[in-house]
Amino acid sequence: MRDDETPPQTPTGTLSPATPTAPGTDTPATQAGPAAWLLRLVAVGLVLTALNLRPAITSLGALLEEVRDGLHMSGSVAGVLTSVPPLCFAVFGIMAPRLARRFGPGAVVCAGMTAITAGLVIRPLVGGTAGFLAASALALMGIAVSNVLMPVIVKRWFPDRVGSMTGLYSMALALGTSLAAAVTVPMTEAMGGSWKAGLGIWAALAVVAILPWIPLVRDRRAASGQPSAEQVRAPELRITRSRTAWALACFFGLQATAAYITMGWMPQIFRDAGVSAGTAGVLLAVTMAMGVPLAFVIPRVAARMRNQGPIVVFLGSCGLIGYAGLFLAPSGGAWAWAVLLGVSNCAFPLALTMISMRSRSGAGVVRLSAFAQSCGYLISIPGPLLVGVLYQHSGGWGLPIGLMAALMVPQMVVGTLAGRDRTIEDEC
Repeated sequence: MRDDETPPQTPTGTLSPATPTAPGTDTPATQAGPAAWLLRLVAVGLVLTALNLRPAITSLGALLEEVRDGLHMSGSVAGVLTSVPPLCFAVFGIMAPRLARRFGPGAVVCAGMTAITAGLVIRPLVGGTAGFLAASALALMGIAVSNVLMPVIVKRWFPDRVGSMTGLYSMALALGTSLAAAVTVPMTEAMGGSWKAGLGIWAALAVVAILPWIPLVRDRRAASGQPSAEQVRAPELRITRSRTAWALACFFGLQATAAYITMGWMPQIFRDAGVSAGTAGVLLAVTMAMGVPLAFVIPRVAARMRNQGPIVVFLGSCGLIGYAGLFLAPSGGAWAWAVLLGVSNCAFPLALTMISMRSRSGAGVVRLSAFAQSCGYLISIPGPLLVGVLYQHSGGWGLPIGLMAALMVPQMVVGTLAGRDRTIEDEC
């Protein structure tokens, strides 16, 4: 898809791709009026869901030192904690396509938002590390299935606006990420300094995100797990034979490694350099906030390009400069490094856009999204843990930052390969 803003031309009496069909038929599941209303509801659901896909992680990053002290964690255990998100995303994300086929994407996302709410409520109430990790895993399970289904829902409901809708929910995701990073510490201080209250307050935002999906759960025609006519006709893809799929999975994994190291450890890097806890949280918020405008712009630009390699190289170069700055002058140029790393982290919406563009069918996007994200998050698991181990045993941030910078080089290589103008159907 090269121009995501041009709606498809459909003959009179035919069904637009954005309109779902009743199971086993070619007739519309809804009439024109309800279908338009349903599309608006899905768009609202996408935005609210995206707002909740990172606060469980970045709020913890802002209070990691307090949580470590409160639960008596070592640096290595804290590294395990920062590795839990990609582990959960890999394990639970692979389940998303099967669940979506059986219950419908709307129902699965609704359940995911419920799991996030429950996890955020339970997490501050437990008294030990094991319980904290279990409650975090519950919330992250909800995030995982929603992560995988976001490109799928966009491709299914908005096939003529892949770039703009991917940009919209990516922008909302970045906004939720930066908001949690910026206000968690001030809210914690306002509520008496309890890190438990500072983490638990984000459950309120997750509750709101459940509401738009409830009508989709109750509307069996819209949420049906029955295969569409496109899925019935689509040939079975042996996606592991696709070099593009593997390149995209590696690119996704390396950008996720950088993102979760940043969210989990960047505030601590600045705090160890003499920056106050509040300012360190704001710096992380600046990094995340860069994704608000760029996450909307980059997918739209990428959807119009035949090859996304130049964007990959530009984002990677910003990351290399940012890591060099963290190594040489972490506090002196803190704001500049935060901005550059924020630009580099926009590889995430670019990866989501490429997932939608590297298959010709919605069924292919389902498989590619699950494969790229699950494999990618598996690749990203060792990164945050290794940073924690290197930090604890080296006594400084030189080695961890060197590791972060070194990983940016293969990220640019595989991202360039994934950005080539081809689809997985050409290779499977």
